[in-house]
Amino acid sequence: MQKYKTWVEINSKAIAHNIKQIKSLLTPKTQLWSVVKSNAYGHGLTTFSKIATQLGINGFCVDSVPEGRKLRENGIKKPILVLGPSLPFYLESAAKNGLTITVSNWDALKALTASKWKPAFHLKIDSGMHRQGFYNSDLRPVTQLIKQRGLNLIGAYTHFASAKDINYPTYTENQFASFQKALNLLERSGFKNILCHAAATGGTLVNPKYQLDMVRIGIGLYGLWPSKELTIQRPELKFKPALSWHTVISEIKKLKAGDFVGYDLVERVQKPTKMAILPIGYWHGFPRTLSGVGEVLINGKKAKVLGRVSMDLVVIDAGNISCKVGDKATIIGRQKGEGLSAFDVAQKMGTIHYELITRINPLIERVVT
Repeated sequence: MQKYKTWVEINSKAIAHNIKQIKSLLTPKTQLWSVVKSNAYGHGLTTFSKIATQLGINGFCVDSVPEGRKLRENGIKKPILVLGPSLPFYLESAAKNGLTITVSNWDALKALTASKWKPAFHLKIDSGMHRQGFYNSDLRPVTQLIKQRGLNLIGAYTHFASAKDINYPTYTENQFASFQKALNLLERSGFKNILCHAAATGGTLVNPKYQLDMVRIGIGLYGLWPSKELTIQRPELKFKPALSWHTVISEIKKLKAGDFVGYDLVERVQKPTKMAILPIGYWHGFPRTLSGVGEVLINGKKAKVLGRVSMDLVVIDAGNISCKVGDKATIIGRQKGEGLSAFDVAQKMGTIHYELITRINPLIERVVT
């Protein structure tokens, strides 16, 4: 008997395998940091981070100070870098919890100089992503202010806009060249022993020279590829998805030919149909865009979504499947040799697998296997 009506399984052996795969690519000096922002891409912030800590990760990257604080409260002692903006009211918490923040603009730098609390920080350099970050032309006055105020700069980094897309290598090369100029300027300004980094999963897979002192690996550690192009370029790497998502059949009933299903009468069955109800919906992270097109696995067979996805319920066509109340339905994962990958499901949604997995409701139980 299942313990939950819906749950996410996290395969610790798959995580260990993926970490080993990534480490095999790294130079001896390159540290491996795990990106666990957004609830560890849906894998459970503390659940995944505790597993990764045991497997020798050098540090963690989070989006916010509250995420970093949660890791500290759950016993994570490894270095933690906050990638997202740390607004002034977070500086005290960052300092008290030993979190390293990102400073990416003049407002943030001035707030840090004015604050009683001065956590260590990395400078974010905008080399072409055009989101967060200082331009190279900013760095001379930036470094002067840092030195004048005795601030604790311990790192500098940039982020590639399209490293996972191997069709645009020149843009990534130009970004890397721009970042190298920034690092040279920082070194000439006296910052010689800071931690320098540029590559996420895509950059790490594309070119070893992008590794520098550390890499920030997110999607790869979860066993998913940043893009299909990279699976072709690196066929020797075999990532194993760590996440699978399941629910159970809560009800089975019969429909007559001509019956409508669900809200707004958007779907009408053309023949007598056996339907099954799953106790999940868009609140759980199963989106409305899968209405009428999504699929789940029941006893190793694909079953299509009927009608609108509701907030907490989904109806599926179980007409050709032998099943009963209590049987497991798999949303992402494998059953009896058949699979539904996060990439497959995301394509039906019209989005990317990153969005699908990060939007699985964090209140759903993560079960380590």
